[in-house]
Amino acid sequence: MATDGGCFGPEPPHPLKPYGKLIINAALTGMVPGKKDTPFVPITAEEIVHDALGCISAGASILHVHARDDEGAPTHRAEVFAQVIEGIRRESPEVVICATTSGRAHNEFEARSEVLDLDGTAKPDMASLTLGSLNFPNQASVNSPETIRRLAEKMAARGIKPELEAFDPGMVNTAIQLLKRGYLSPPLYFNLILGSVYSTQAKMSDLSYLVGELPPEALWAGGGIGVFQLPVNVASIVMGGHVRVGIEDCIWYDSAKSELTTNERSISRLVRIAAELGREIATLEETRAILGLKKRAPDRKRGLKVL
Repeated sequence: MATDGGCFGPEPPHPLKPYGKLIINAALTGMVPGKKDTPFVPITAEEIVHDALGCISAGASILHVHARDDEGAPTHRAEVFAQVIEGIRRESPEVVICATTSGRAHNEFEARSEVLDLDGTAKPDMASLTLGSLNFPNQASVNSPETIRRLAEKMAARGIKPELEAFDPGMVNTAIQLLKRGYLSPPLYFNLILGSVYSTQAKMSDLSYLVGELPPEALWAGGGIGVFQLPVNVASIVMGGHVRVGIEDCIWYDSAKSELTTNERSISRLVRIAAELGREIATLEETRAILGLKKRAPDRKRGLKVL
């Protein structure tokens, strides 16, 4: 006999406990995919802006932004980020824009933090903060404790919310230590990124463990590398978390790697799955409220003011 009740202790599981709105974080470009890998990766500022607007229409409310130079290589230059951010904001002022501070290509603090000095309409709402060092298949991403602290301090001073990137349990603990020492303030937002060959794998038990280690009331989004993207996204939706999705992490639509995807198409699939599971998609305004970000006031000032 079917039942919607039962004894579940102090809190029932989803879906008996109502789901919150689902935030979709679109990782558009990244540092690795190029046109030789997929024609659908947006590279130029104009391509990124166009792709971003399609993602917003599909259901994304956070845009995780990387910038590329004229040769298609990753760049830290603030003026390139400004072109992207201002281009998006002209059409969608309320979308949450997160700029990368990744050190994979440029590891000097000054280069990594340059985007944090943007002001006006080019100032990002959030910025990525990778919480430890890790190895990727062809290079290392070195994030020293001092660099992590300095980036967190600068984000706090500039009023930019950290997008906390965690690839393993030690990185979650780093965030807890930063919170205890006053470098971070709630509500915290984590991207839990699983499936990279030299980091935490993408078993459902891995995701469950990482979520269990998070500080109380932390917000989190699950992301999977490569073919793990869709399984981790779906598990996150079921568990009541949010999702990170996009070509940065996976260029394929299917696990057989027979069909390339677009950012918009991958997002649209998650919106359909979420609807079947009873998850409503967060609007731009709702996402800002969930993250503790202020509503953006009308601002026609052009934003390339580097402090």
